[in-house]
Formats: sequence, structure tokens, C-alpha cells
Amino acid sequence: VQLVESGGGLVQPGGSLRLSCAASGFTFRDYHMSWYRQAPGKERERVARIENFGVGTKHADSVKGRFTISRDNAKSTVYLQMNSLKPEDTAMYYCNAATTWTGDPTFHWGQGTQVTVSS
Repeated sequence: VQLVESGGGLVQPGGSLRLSCAASGFTFRDYHMSWYRQAPGKERERVARIENFGVGTKHADSVKGRFTISRDNAKSTVYLQMNSLKPEDTAMYYCNAATTWTGDPTFHWGQGTQVTVSS
């Protein structure tokens, strides 16, 4: 199993980024996918999740209205569109899979992609 996150970078407050997570080694469409983030000194938190066929989504209150999760099962890829970024969004971002809607991450974590929001 591989989860490879990309798309992070340095962006000014108010800017946008689109993260991608390419998955391999498992049947992607069988799993609900989530994006998580971990800031220095803080615990990892889930920011968004999407059902296996992409019909249902849920976003954390802290990102609701600014971030949008989506997926392409044909490409085994999940995305996180991040708009109106704030300094408090600075963190390492990771994706992972779960077999149930509220389930814990199933696989080992990938390397993540760093998002830094700063002027």
C-alpha cells in the first residue's frame, strides 16, 4: 500500500492550494478517504472525509466553506481544494483510508505534504 501526498507549498494568507493523494496497493473504491493535518506540537486531526463513491462528504468546522474534498476513483486519487487559507492552516497534510465512515485510518501514513501559510 502506498499513499503519496503532493501539492503543498508556501502560500500567502487568502491564497489557494490543491492537494492530491495518489493511492495504490488496495481497492480504492472500497474505502472512504480522509485528509488529516498535524501542526507542530499538536495532535493529528481529520479535516475532511469522503465516501467511497464520493457521494457524501464531511468537513471539520475549522475548514468548512473553505476546503473541499473530492475523489477520482478511476485515478485512485483524492483531492483537497483549499481556498482562503489562513496561517492556522499551516501543517503537514496526510491522507488515509477507512472501511467505515467514522473508522480509524487503515494504513501506514505516507510522507505527507507541507502547507505553510505566511506573508
